[in-house]
Amino acid sequence: MNLKNIFLHLKLITHHRWLVFKLCCKAGEPWRGFTHDLSKYSPTEFFESVKYYTGTHSPISEAKKEKGYSTAWLHHKGRNKHHAEYWVDNTAPDETPVIPYKYVVEMICDKLAAGMVYKKKDFTYQYELDYWNREKKILQVNEKTEKFITKVFEEIVESGLDKTLNKAYLKELYKKYCK
Repeated sequence: MNLKNIFLHLKLITHHRWLVFKLCCKAGEPWRGFTHDLSKYSPTEFFESVKYYTGTHSPISEAKKEKGYSTAWLHHKGRNKHHAEYWVDNTAPDETPVIPYKYVVEMICDKLAAGMVYKKKDFTYQYELDYWNREKKILQVNEKTEKFITKVFEEIVESGLDKTLNKAYLKELYKKYCK
């Protein structure tokens, strides 16, 4: 185990959590930001992520390339409700229910923060919208939730983060798209 990667990965996930916290506070969901991604510090997630750490993208994708799966991801998505994959149940009548407001807002903040952390100075809101538009094609997510997330990212590109990422406006959009 590379000692340098331990510290680099610890710094990265802590920085990511800090950005999510700030974004969640802006969106009116501070508790979601405070508790965001605590499972990343668990041995299952932490040590696999250290092993596959690159600093430029998620170590989960590197583990999947090498092994065909990621134990960190399997652990993470089953414990964190801000991931669309948490809400998939292929044996339920509604395989992909509408994700509750507080978790979908956390998801948006998570996606923004991940882009900021990995893209650094090259990050733009347009980058995040483009990334989402590619990701949603392969992600199993309720159509209403997908439309809400898309609209939020479009609004961030058009009107900015401060205007879009506030609780009153997000609640209004959620009612429009998810109710």
